[in-house]
Amino acid sequence: MLVAVTGTPGTGKSSASQRIARRGYVVVDLDDVARAQGLIVGRDEARGTDEVDVEALRSGFRTPAKVAFLKAHYSHRMDVDLAVVLRCRPSILRMRLEARGWSSTKVRENVEAEAIDVILQEAVARLPFVFEIDTTDATPEETAVSILAIVQGKTQGHEPGSVDWTSEVLSWY
Repeated sequence: MLVAVTGTPGTGKSSASQRIARRGYVVVDLDDVARAQGLIVGRDEARGTDEVDVEALRSGFRTPAKVAFLKAHYSHRMDVDLAVVLRCRPSILRMRLEARGWSSTKVRENVEAEAIDVILQEAVARLPFVFEIDTTDATPEETAVSILAIVQGKTQGHEPGSVDWTSEVLSWY
């Protein structure tokens, strides 16, 4: 079983995935794999991001274990059995990304993507099993426990659409 741990940058993928790995599960950082396999095909200097050839990564990827978690903001674009989309309230996400020293343009782009559910929509359009977790007030350990519970079939309350930032987004106007 391959599980995508995906979400907008800053939602907690790395922190939660570290906790999952500590429990003995295989966690694959797709950015590391892309670098190792020479699948970084460019750099978007304006956005400060590497461009990954996701199609080549997907076609050449071999499952490293019976159960593995694929971590990246694009892991839902891989051939996975289910995706868990980590979500964070846009106002909190803004603070997290600003604390990383990201440019205001890059912060805004990612906050807006979170606000309008970009990754969730991409995942739902592509995969039959997609769930979401609000990580806004959750610790990395709590997020990891929630991810593992979803994998074990405890999905109630994590269906697509269960996280809704509409009231916050409307307050911007």
